[in-house]
Amino acid sequence: MATLRLSGIAGVTEGRILSGSPDLAFRAYGIDSRLTSRGELFFAVAGRRDGHDFVPAAAARGAAGAVISRAVAVPTPGFGLVEVPDTVAALQALAHSVLAASPVRVVGITGSIGKTTTKEFTAELLSSRFSVLKSEGNFNNQLGLALTLLRLEPGHEAAVLEMGMNAAGELRALTAIAPPDIAVITNIHPVHLQFFKGMDEIALAKKEILDGAKPGATAVLNGDSPLVMKIATGWTGPKVTFGLGSECDVRAKEVRPRGYAGSGFVLGYGPDKVPVDFPFINESYVMNFLAAAAVCRAAGLSLEEVRPRVAGLRPFSMRGVLVDLPNGVRLYDDAYNSNPRALEAALKSLGALPAARKVAVLGDMLELGEDEREFHRQAGAAVARWGWDVLVAVGPLAAHIAEEAATSGLPRRNIRTFPDARAAAEAIDRITREGDLVLVKGSRGMKMELIADRLKARTKE
Repeated sequence: MATLRLSGIAGVTEGRILSGSPDLAFRAYGIDSRLTSRGELFFAVAGRRDGHDFVPAAAARGAAGAVISRAVAVPTPGFGLVEVPDTVAALQALAHSVLAASPVRVVGITGSIGKTTTKEFTAELLSSRFSVLKSEGNFNNQLGLALTLLRLEPGHEAAVLEMGMNAAGELRALTAIAPPDIAVITNIHPVHLQFFKGMDEIALAKKEILDGAKPGATAVLNGDSPLVMKIATGWTGPKVTFGLGSECDVRAKEVRPRGYAGSGFVLGYGPDKVPVDFPFINESYVMNFLAAAAVCRAAGLSLEEVRPRVAGLRPFSMRGVLVDLPNGVRLYDDAYNSNPRALEAALKSLGALPAARKVAVLGDMLELGEDEREFHRQAGAAVARWGWDVLVAVGPLAAHIAEEAATSGLPRRNIRTFPDARAAAEAIDRITREGDLVLVKGSRGMKMELIADRLKARTKE
């Protein structure tokens, strides 16, 4: 963590010290009083709940100071208080100042799907040469990005930052905090359509990561995506493309499924080629890997530095984790989120695997706008097309998955519908059988982890 004194914090944020010694130093920073650590500086962010109301709770957990924008009582003697006009702006300004004082190279990653996985892969591959800071979890908004930057240490050489958006202007704001040296666009798909008029608007919003990159930055682009390449037509700086196409700078050829062991392919890395064993059963992760490898190429790493790290790559929590349960049941926990393209890829890849039965537990896909019913009907057709034996549909929109799956040939006796994840979790033990492969996937708001956790609880019973 960056070490900052109260006086310096007040100076950077244009704040006023109300209490505490100007020499009071901090090495931890947060916005959630429940997670406060000893000696932390707490930022009282006004959101759905006003952080000012939780300054006493943060102090009780060990916080040594707080940044506020309205009056609060001094919780304990010596407690540092800095008053600023806007606590979010203060957090961002502080993070930007820490980054500006560091020689670290910034990798900014955006895209419709696969950002977190690409970020994890990128950090792991780059660590073969560099000391890497990465975004924790999916800390990809203005608050999460700023908190990540405040974790910079003097020895860090690269910062791999996930940059998310669901509205125009959000990436512009993120790149103002952390302008990338390497700007990555993984893909552009129909996600967050509720907030856009169409795919072209989404593409222009993604372009903001290029517009906000540093002078001389390198663009890492999905060469298989016409939309990505379209918005990059005006890019005059260096670029590295990735994909399955033969013209991409970093590419995969001869992708071969290897069952539950993952897949294999020939990795093209500039002029070099080498066979790679890839330990992921969902083939869509190949593109995430190629994006990460393209970052490495942009950063000057050799193929000899990248290749040994591939075997150590692992899926992130609730994003494609394969769990062996009692009675030979295999759970593919992809509960964190869902969208039409990612769901199709999961249904296709897992549908080819051997199992006594394949059980798809699918929740609503949210924020898809006026075509949401059609996207769910397409998912239902995919369930039948890729050979799934049982469908568990969770939520009102998922009812359209169920209806179309039945229309497409899945027997209705093999389809169960539930209003929410909690109801499905209560029934899932009665639905699954020995030897099943169970996919659990749905949008974040559906809390599909309740179902996955219920299945995992078998290992403890």
